[in-house]
Amino acid sequence: MTTIEQTQKSNMTTNEQYDSIIKICTDIYTKKMKDYGTAWRILRPTSLTDQIYIKAQRIRSIEEKGMSKIEDDIRSEFIGIVNYCIMGIIQLELGPSDEALDHDKALELYTRYFQEAKSLMEKKNHDYDEAWRSMRVSSYTDLILMKINRTKQIEDNKGKTIISEGIDANYYDMINYSVFGLIKLEFGE
Repeated sequence: MTTIEQTQKSNMTTNEQYDSIIKICTDIYTKKMKDYGTAWRILRPTSLTDQIYIKAQRIRSIEEKGMSKIEDDIRSEFIGIVNYCIMGIIQLELGPSDEALDHDKALELYTRYFQEAKSLMEKKNHDYDEAWRSMRVSSYTDLILMKINRTKQIEDNKGKTIISEGIDANYYDMINYSVFGLIKLEFGE
């Protein structure tokens, strides 16, 4: 990367950086949909939560060991978390199904929920004054693992909560923690 490209990247706003991450994640989602269709539609939200756990646990393992023995890196695992979380939100809305989802509809829902996650980030970012920028990537990993544990507890309680937000809120937070991690990895902040 040239010095000009580095300067341009460092001058991007949070919204521009977030949009850049949306493009990366959407590209992977779209390509995988071409390869596999919407086979994920058969998964219950609990299974998607477990897939997110596997990805977050692998990130933590790589962070702690300082290396991995398979090709996928931390970046690709954060992308996987984003995409599985959005699939989870879709499944919460539509329910699991043996039938494929039309690709255009799947992309429409994906885009809608990713934009809702961005809107949530903008609101929280306003209130917290971009505190996430001072955090370590490893803290996002830990926060995602905590949100997974919360999600599993809510799932075990059949979705009922007394005072807490629901499963979808935890998925949205995990999307945004993953996007923050990706911004730091992509833009070197």
